[in-house]
Amino acid sequence: MVQIGKGQRHWHCSESTELSHSETVRVSRSPLPCRMLYSLRSPAVENFGTVLSMNPLFITGSGALTAAGALAYSAVHPRSQFFGRTICRTNSPRKLAITFDDGPNPAITPKLLDLLDRHNAKATFFLIGRYVRECPELVKEIIARGHTAGNHTETHPNLLWLAPTQVRVELRLCHNAISNALGSPPKWFRPPFGMRNPWVIPAARDLGYRTVMWTLIPGDWQEKPVEWLIHRMQPIADHAQRSLGNGSKPAAAGTGDVLCLHDGTHRQMNGDRSRTLHALEHWLPRWRDLGLEFVTIGEAVQTPAP
Repeated sequence: MVQIGKGQRHWHCSESTELSHSETVRVSRSPLPCRMLYSLRSPAVENFGTVLSMNPLFITGSGALTAAGALAYSAVHPRSQFFGRTICRTNSPRKLAITFDDGPNPAITPKLLDLLDRHNAKATFFLIGRYVRECPELVKEIIARGHTAGNHTETHPNLLWLAPTQVRVELRLCHNAISNALGSPPKWFRPPFGMRNPWVIPAARDLGYRTVMWTLIPGDWQEKPVEWLIHRMQPIADHAQRSLGNGSKPAAAGTGDVLCLHDGTHRQMNGDRSRTLHALEHWLPRWRDLGLEFVTIGEAVQTPAP
């Protein structure tokens, strides 16, 4: 069984499964989902396939578990680059990229935009295509306030389980929805639940996207008190204090954080994300006092002109 995000999958392959590369590798009772045991001729997994075919450890039962763990890590971990390059940090400890998933949400997004305005904070909103079609004016307002919009698929499926054609359809439908609302296509993509397989990032790249992950996802979708969420966002301040001191000294060399929050819920429109709003009301002035700058994801990776 592979632990996947907030749920579990129990798909097991048959007694013997073939992984095709330069040699055939037989895996006995692999715990990987069947769709993850794909052809290793794919460029995204070519190097790993070579390791499998050359290393006898991976042909044993325990080796199969090791391979399963490696592939699960590649699909799930936000900083894994195995299935393709992603952005998971800003290029300066002084830059904090706040991002929001699962909107636009008429119940919360307008209040969130007002809060960000009060603190001169810019952010990136990863939007669900079907919600964009329902709220195109709210999407336009996000951009008018100086923020950035990104693609978060049409219906928010777990892309790990989808075939290449299905992945492309999800990205293309959301791409079209945002493009129609704004008159220009977005440049950024985040996979739902952060899940990737070998064809997710290439499909995004074909549409001109760079894929964005995160350094911190505090779990603001959970039904917990706002005090719990505030505590879960403490690592942003801790990192800033280590890098910037009291905010007066120059930023040390290194990288900054990408924070993943939610202004909506993928299950229904008008979801309650008031805890996220209240937690940000607490942290935005404190992060500013520590010397952090709130940037869009484009600004997060932009190199200043010499």
